[in-house]
Amino acid sequence: MDRTAQLTARVTERGIAYDPPTMAPPGTSLHVRAARVLAANWTGGSTVPSRNLYPHQWSWDSAFIAIGLRHLSPLRAQRELETLLAAQWADGRVPHIVFSPSVPLDAYFPSPDFWRSSTAGRPAGAPRTVQTSGIVQPPVHALAAWLVHRADPVLSRARGVLARLYPRLAAWHRYLLHRRDLGGGGLVSVVHPWEQGMDNSPCWDGPLARVTPAPARSFRRADLAHGAAGDRPTDLDYGRYVRLAADYRDGGYADGDGEFAVEDPSFNALLIASEHALARIATELGAPGTARHARAERLTAALVERLWDDASGMFLCRDLRGGGPVRERSVSGLVPLLLPGLPHEVAGALVDTLRGPHFAARTGLVPSYDLRGPAYEPSRYWRGPAWFNTSWLVERGLRAHGERAAADALRAAFLRVAGESGFAEYVDPDTGEACGAPGFGWTAALTLDLLHDVDGAGEGGEQR
Repeated sequence: MDRTAQLTARVTERGIAYDPPTMAPPGTSLHVRAARVLAANWTGGSTVPSRNLYPHQWSWDSAFIAIGLRHLSPLRAQRELETLLAAQWADGRVPHIVFSPSVPLDAYFPSPDFWRSSTAGRPAGAPRTVQTSGIVQPPVHALAAWLVHRADPVLSRARGVLARLYPRLAAWHRYLLHRRDLGGGGLVSVVHPWEQGMDNSPCWDGPLARVTPAPARSFRRADLAHGAAGDRPTDLDYGRYVRLAADYRDGGYADGDGEFAVEDPSFNALLIASEHALARIATELGAPGTARHARAERLTAALVERLWDDASGMFLCRDLRGGGPVRERSVSGLVPLLLPGLPHEVAGALVDTLRGPHFAARTGLVPSYDLRGPAYEPSRYWRGPAWFNTSWLVERGLRAHGERAAADALRAAFLRVAGESGFAEYVDPDTGEACGAPGFGWTAALTLDLLHDVDGAGEGGEQR
């Protein structure tokens, strides 16, 4: 057995920690380097996005990481999701952070003592045995659970994974659909920029302008100790994030009354994809999935009706407190390409927009924001850089709509830049320069996914 095969086998069987990917011997395969990142970030029950910058378990990170882990160890991928969902609140929400008690409080802000989940979250049924945040992140989890099941159905059935996860996933979707339809049009709203996952996107500039920021002296930004200030959100933005989170906490994490409420296309598209996946999980368990497929179709129709913009050729966010669409082009408006149920003309327009001057970056990856937009910054978090999870979603969408050549090109760009950047958190969309944290969990995980079967994605995330 050669060294590459030995290392891969050791990662698969034991989850052993390796040197950082930048220290890999010349000629080490991309597969092994990505596996090393996931092994180094594994904590025994879950995977941190980054050992230094993000030392806890993040919700949508774990979903993407499980999708990649299924190619190394389906058992570990199953545990990733099980650990996350064990921290679910009684009202159904899946918190965006599950805090590790072994990590010092000052290693990350906002820390558990800010969120006070076990006390402030008691009315919403926050767990008492684990500390979490009180907000959520995009619902990729049912899609991830289905893909992980398909990686090793025998193991999954033997462990009863889907039977245990299905009630939790159903409760998660029920929370979103019943408690977060703040606009009354059938779509889910986010109540904090962190929930949508694209924290400082220019899409939030207008809605956030109404929020009085928390005083700078009232919090300490741990992120600046591990990343360049020019790559991170500004202090003003951060002050507004803190104010929104504190107000939500002080209101007992009740939904509906906050200053920030936005219907976001990618959040809703991921819910729709996961509804299709949840229907397949139900069928696997011997229950009918037709009602969930029908719900996904109704949500798709609502997404098109409320958020599609012909003039932009893409979906836009809707600011419920400001009363209308947010006229900023971001990658969020392209992610619904993931849905095969889109009208043909809408899917075609999205492909055209993706190929046009607003999103055709020189690296071949998808920038997080309009290359020609007034707020474009190529290295500042979600205001321009290319992120690997959103490029993965768009690649999957291109395949779902028969755009094989474009999907192949995006896949090749993803793998090249991921490897060259040391599996960076995000990169300059034109130069590929690494930004944020190196050895980032979902970058490595989705690299592994793209290194495997590329035959395409079925409706709602059937499998590759």
